Amino acid sequence: MSKQPDILCIGAVLWDIIGRATAHMRVGSDVPGRITRLPGGVAMNIAMALKAYGMSPAILTAIGQDDEGAELIRACTRLGIDAGHVYRSEDLPTDRYMAVEGGNGLIAAVADAHSLEAAGDKILRPLGAALKGWDGLVALDGNLTVALLEQIAHAPEFEQTDLRVAPASPGKAERLIPYLSHPKATIYVNLEEANLLLHRTIDNSAEAASALTDHGLYRAVVTDGPNPATVATKAGVITLTPPEVLVTRVTGAGDTFMAAHIASEAQGADGQAALKRALEAAATYISGESYQ
Repeated sequence: MSKQPDILCIGAVLWDIIGRATAHMRVGSDVPGRITRLPGGVAMNIAMALKAYGMSPAILTAIGQDDEGAELIRACTRLGIDAGHVYRSEDLPTDRYMAVEGGNGLIAAVADAHSLEAAGDKILRPLGAALKGWDGLVALDGNLTVALLEQIAHAPEFEQTDLRVAPASPGKAERLIPYLSHPKATIYVNLEEANLLLHRTIDNSAEAASALTDHGLYRAVVTDGPNPATVATKAGVITLTPPEVLVTRVTGAGDTFMAAHIASEAQGADGQAALKRALEAAATYISGESYQ
């Protein structure tokens, strides 16, 4: 792509294989539904949403040179996402994510992002070449290895970068601890993930977000499902309640929220307006509708 990107999305880009059913499910349920395969992964979900909001994202990730990888690269191109800086591995397969969702939410999921982890800092090579001196926005996902996340958190070239960081899952939340001391990092977490970072149990987003900034974080964005969400800095907090909607899907909702918040701020929205738009975007997404 010829257009210069205005944000780098670093992390997982893979195939999402999602089985959805309207029935409430439990372990062992066998019900009719729909199975879809579409481009996904935290970095890809954020990039797709950012593109829909008028931004020009580029992805830094690892994608195999297998047939699935070639198809995924073509999908990126069709979607208008710059995949020209992707590390293409000869011996690693393209990653995949599989989830089952019922009328009562996510039932189970398996993330096979081993190729991204194996590639390590090879995915950052474009920052020393084609993207040398990058000083724009960066959306970073927690599917990277602990070593690579720590490297980025402390690297001089990222010291003054506006980093927007997501943990990818509660199981990977503690990987983001190095970003608590980064001078310009914003961490997007749900309440469970915030508690894991804090090693405490807090029952609301406002208190959790404030606790994260008390621990040194530049800015915390904490969501709590249908309950109020909060953006906190050392200067204060903004808390808003999400719209009430019927939940029809959940995979990718957090990424949609994060992208809408980033895009809103990039387009000049103030703190309250950006949080409001992000909550509306996530609510619309989980209801199964489209949002612009």
